[in-house]
Amino acid sequence: MGAEFVQFSLTPILIGTFAAMACALPGNFLILRRQAMIGDAISHVVLPGIVVGFLVSGTIAAGPMGLGAAGAAIIAVILIEAIRRFGRVEPGAAMGVVFTTMFAAGVLLLEQSGSSGVHLDVEHALMGNLEQLIWLRASGWDSLTDPAALATLPPELPSMALACALIAALVVIFWRWLKIATFDEGFAQSMGIPTGALGFGLVISAALAAVAAFQAVGSILVIAMFICPPASARLMTNNLAAQVWWSLVFAALSASLGYVLAGYGPLWLGAQNSVSAAGMIAVVSGVILGLAALFGPHRKGAQAV
Repeated sequence: MGAEFVQFSLTPILIGTFAAMACALPGNFLILRRQAMIGDAISHVVLPGIVVGFLVSGTIAAGPMGLGAAGAAIIAVILIEAIRRFGRVEPGAAMGVVFTTMFAAGVLLLEQSGSSGVHLDVEHALMGNLEQLIWLRASGWDSLTDPAALATLPPELPSMALACALIAALVVIFWRWLKIATFDEGFAQSMGIPTGALGFGLVISAALAAVAAFQAVGSILVIAMFICPPASARLMTNNLAAQVWWSLVFAALSASLGYVLAGYGPLWLGAQNSVSAAGMIAVVSGVILGLAALFGPHRKGAQAV
């Protein structure tokens, strides 16, 4: 049983957990800034960048596709700001126009370029391939100390862990600035804090999380993790540091419980096939948010500090 878990469940759960936590960290600040839709937009706009990266490089390697996705995210941020300023429309409308247009362009590129024949298709973009990120060379828990076995780990695991660690480090480094600017931007400016650059950096960190997570878990899970764990955490406490920790707990719980329920839940109910892991993780995160909305101690909407 232990060997089977390590082979087929350990790495997908870890990848899903790191992806969820990487998205939840910037998601806390986006929600408090009333910019939660930016996470939604980024999770959509990375698709055309990923496709362009594949078309230029001719491979599904993470490097070129990641660069393409990061470029698409930066272009989207610039377009949103340009539409908002020059078109004089509210930010939500600008985001809606940009992310739907770019996501549709990505879908068209997928369908017309022939790239859908090499493991890069619309279903993959939406749902990811978390179930396929297994560790076949593992023989049990002892493989965690075996260099030969560790060399065969799915490459998505170290890349996702690195992205999560980088985002966590950035949050720690800029914690004081983020805290002040999130709740009182005018006061932050009077203190000399570069609020514009800080806001742009927050969006870029969200883009980094989305890019790193997109190939493994798809856009559905990325969208859910930007919003659900931080929103659930917001209902549990009125302290920002505690909110961030709660969001990480909810993200990890959603990933682990969602993956188990996706694989075994239908079998327990008598069905023959499992369901999408990314979809189930998103569902579990939504259920946690619903429970927090019903029973969370701060569901009345106290101001976080």
